[in-house]
Amino acid sequence: MPDLVLSDIRKDYGAVRAVDRVDLNFAHGELTALLGPSGCGKTTLLRMIAGLEDPSGGTIRLGDQDLTGTPAHKRKFGMVFQNFALFPHLNVADNVCYALTISGTPKAKARARAGELLEQVQLDGYGQRRIGELSGGQRQRVAIARALAQEPDVFLLDEPMSALDAKLREEMQVELRLLQQRLKITTIVVTHDQREAMTMADNIVVMSQGRCEQVGPPQEIYHKPANGFVASFIGRANFMSGRVRDGAVQVAGRTLTVDPAPKYLDGSAVTLALRPEKARLGDALPDGNRLPARVTFLRHVGATRDIHLDTPAGPLVVEQVSDRGGDLQIGSEVEVHLPPDAIHLFPAEAAAA
Repeated sequence: MPDLVLSDIRKDYGAVRAVDRVDLNFAHGELTALLGPSGCGKTTLLRMIAGLEDPSGGTIRLGDQDLTGTPAHKRKFGMVFQNFALFPHLNVADNVCYALTISGTPKAKARARAGELLEQVQLDGYGQRRIGELSGGQRQRVAIARALAQEPDVFLLDEPMSALDAKLREEMQVELRLLQQRLKITTIVVTHDQREAMTMADNIVVMSQGRCEQVGPPQEIYHKPANGFVASFIGRANFMSGRVRDGAVQVAGRTLTVDPAPKYLDGSAVTLALRPEKARLGDALPDGNRLPARVTFLRHVGATRDIHLDTPAGPLVVEQVSDRGGDLQIGSEVEVHLPPDAIHLFPAEAAAA
């Protein structure tokens, strides 16, 4: 199956541009997450891919086939919505094979296919149950089986876990990812949950204000954010203000080295970003890149704890294994080391946006 390719896709609602010149390639057999805050354009983009919204410009292609003007019912794309949209008056098996039967598939063949899919989503034996008898996670799996019944070329999911509780949501993320890997179907998932995207996706598209801020594998986006928005939206980060001086960065009157060296002109105002788990506390700290700090709050979260610090550069949070540095208390005077290769620099204006 060929790749799904979006070229210069735009969507305008009057004077408001909801999706702004998006170019994306969804590789065959991969799961891609469209990730961003509410109102960033991710669901609008998904609806244009599905054929439920017409683009204001650009093209949507599946290999050599131009789908831009093709109506939704002719795209052979499976879609699962937030509310699952199941038929409460039909049992599970009839929900799954509904699209097959109305398209002319013989009833016996359609029900056999439904049985296969229910087994794949771990609902073997549930075919005769009513939708109202199922849990939230089971309903989600029925919706997934129904979307897969017609063997779609592309599988689209719009916030599929939003109605589930936290524990079930994490279980279903793994189940859905394992199912997608078995079927090797091109899948696009819309989510605002960065943990969900990191768990499931081969690639993440981070969106903001209708634009794609960064596209790449989860670990690349986490460890090498392209800008301040990505650093703040994916995971957690400490931010500090500084100014480039002589190949280093001046922060609160102190010189910090950065690896690689700053690419900005001397005197440029920059924002520094550092993941909490990269900062270091303790007695045997490397020379340089240290800041004096005072502990203001300790928060234990299972295997790790957050150490909140007051420093000349502003507040910082250090994430540390819980059984390390057990003598720390609120008010303790410490030094924090900021590893040069863990500091990310962004233009001050872009990071603030």
